[in-house]
Amino acid sequence: MSLLQQILEEIHEAVSAVPEERIEEAAAVLHEKRMQKDTRFFVYGEGRSGLMARAFAMRLMHIGYPVYVVGETITPSIQAEDVVIAISGSGSSKSVVDIAEKSVKTGAFVFAVTNRTDSPLAKASLQVFFVPGATKADQGAARHSIQLLSSLFDQCLHILLDCLCLRLSRLEHKTEEDARARHF
Repeated sequence: MSLLQQILEEIHEAVSAVPEERIEEAAAVLHEKRMQKDTRFFVYGEGRSGLMARAFAMRLMHIGYPVYVVGETITPSIQAEDVVIAISGSGSSKSVVDIAEKSVKTGAFVFAVTNRTDSPLAKASLQVFFVPGATKADQGAARHSIQLLSSLFDQCLHILLDCLCLRLSRLEHKTEEDARARHF
C-alpha cells in the first residue's frame, strides 16, 4: 500500500469516528452565538493548528461571520459576549490555554477544539469539540499514525472545521454565491 493510501485511510478512520451529531451540536452552539447582537468570533491556535485556525477563520468570514485571528495587528481586544475558538491538539499549548483562561475571565464564551477532552484547554472552556487524530504528544502504542508529529490531527481538524462551516452556512442560508461575493 502506498504512503498516500495509508494517509488517506488514517484520515478516513479518524474523521469517521466523529458522530454527525457532534458537528450538528457544535454548529448549533456557534449559530446561536452568532444570532446574538454584536457577537464577534476570535480564533486562535499555534503552529500548524494555528494555520488550520486561520483557514477556519477565513471560511467563517466567507459565510458572513465577524471573525478575527488572535495575535493579528488589527484584532481588537476580546470582550464579554465574544466567542473564542481556541485550538490545540494536546490541549496544553501554553499560549492557547492562557488565551482561553483570560477570555473566560472577561466573560467571553470559550469553545475549545482539541484531541484531549481532559486537558487544561478543555477544562478552561465552556464547550469542547473533540477532533481525533494523533498529535505530537502521542508516542509508542498510543501513536496510531505513520505520519510525523500532529499531521493527522491537523488534517482531521481542517476537514472537520470545513464541515462545521458548511453546516453553519446551511443554518444561515448562505450559498456558494454569498461566499464567493466575500472572496477576493
